[in-house]
Amino acid sequence: MWNPLAKIKAVLYNLGFFAKTLKGVGYFIKHSQASFKILVMQILFTFVHALGISTLLALAIGAAVNIIGTPMLVQFSQEQLIYSILITIILRELGPLLTAFIVIARSATAIATEIAGMVISHEVEAYISVGVDPIEHLAVPRFLGVTASLVLLNIYFSVFGLAGSYMVAQFFSSMPMDYYFGNLLQHLNLRDVMLSLIKSVSFGAIISIGAVIEGFSVERASTEVPVAGLRAVSSAFALCIVVNVLLSALYYIVMV
Repeated sequence: MWNPLAKIKAVLYNLGFFAKTLKGVGYFIKHSQASFKILVMQILFTFVHALGISTLLALAIGAAVNIIGTPMLVQFSQEQLIYSILITIILRELGPLLTAFIVIARSATAIATEIAGMVISHEVEAYISVGVDPIEHLAVPRFLGVTASLVLLNIYFSVFGLAGSYMVAQFFSSMPMDYYFGNLLQHLNLRDVMLSLIKSVSFGAIISIGAVIEGFSVERASTEVPVAGLRAVSSAFALCIVVNVLLSALYYIVMV
């Protein structure tokens, strides 16, 4: 049965957890040398280890847009529109969202199950007993690591997506590289880049904070650990899609 009061409490708790995590960022940067390794390992796992699948997806998306779009635009003598379409699909829409999906599939599950395992094994209680704030030690480095990795992964995805489109364009007409990327830069504006980065930061916060909260939510049974991972993935997928739609709608409202 749907309980609106419980939902409100959950939302307020999540917002409070997020606020406390943001508050801990400054302390982490100044004092938490011990947690720095967690940050580095998080970036290694979330960004570096995901470069392979990101490259494959980016090249495939860029190639698909060109293969489908160019012949259709040629029929109407609107070949120049392909550059705006590429920027819209790869940079503004699919780039941030697909990289978020990659991170959700890999890191959201890993973070939630890892934190949940630490709760079950009473490791979090041990941190508290010696005066270590588990949010500053466990949540903050994962929040920073996932968010930074998502921004970097999105940039990487966009570059390779546009590069993949260029390689496919050579099959339709021999086009100098400087001409192709020059046209892309002419159609690119700062608003496109800012929207893409805002989406990446938003998705990074949603994925990391949601996964940590789900990890901390377990109580005693080890069977709760995989359930926490599943909840982290499903909630992150839903929230990222909703936020993506809202930010895109806001962008087009402002543009109009």
